[in-house]
Amino acid sequence: MAKVISADQAMDHINDAAVVMIGGFLACGTPETLIDGMVQKGVKNLTVIANDSGFPDKGIGKLVVAQQVKKLVATHIGTNPETGKQMNAKTMEVVLVPQGTLAEQIRAGGAGLGGVLTPTGIGTVVAEGKQTVVVDGKEFLLEKAVKADVALIKAYKADEKGNLVFRKSARNFNPMMATAAETVIAEVETIVPVGQIDPDEVMLPGIFVDYLVKG
Repeated sequence: MAKVISADQAMDHINDAAVVMIGGFLACGTPETLIDGMVQKGVKNLTVIANDSGFPDKGIGKLVVAQQVKKLVATHIGTNPETGKQMNAKTMEVVLVPQGTLAEQIRAGGAGLGGVLTPTGIGTVVAEGKQTVVVDGKEFLLEKAVKADVALIKAYKADEKGNLVFRKSARNFNPMMATAAETVIAEVETIVPVGQIDPDEVMLPGIFVDYLVKG
């Protein structure tokens, strides 16, 4: 059964230099309460794995503006000028990954695989320094699996066992990130008793969730 904790208690599980996956797509489906807690705590030197860096005043962008991110692994950064500024100033390392590739790397991490083979990036800077594999005469990049110390995800509803329901496009990267981290903290809008979520409605089983935070 997932343990219900406060946002302040959740911060005890996020320390300096942690590797943190954060769900969301342009701050939709991003755990804002948990991010605010990280900003307030001042945790630093983070490696953040996410689809994007949000906006300067929303989502992961708050951590970037506060200069708490040492390394960002993301698929695009165009909505947050501060990310580009720090990247160009070399105060933050930015690793840009094709979106589908990042999704599959996280999925591989959650499934216990070593990585995935993809043709995306062959012949570009994405392939520099990476192993290639030829399958049936076609060349693929080996993209290694990605895992994290902590995954911070956002869901609409949870029961007391941690079974989660997401709303529409806010699901995005959240479920797969929950499979690929040692500790999973889910910020949810509503917590209901066990039995009030139909099994067919469950989008992420509670076995993947360690802690629930009411957001």
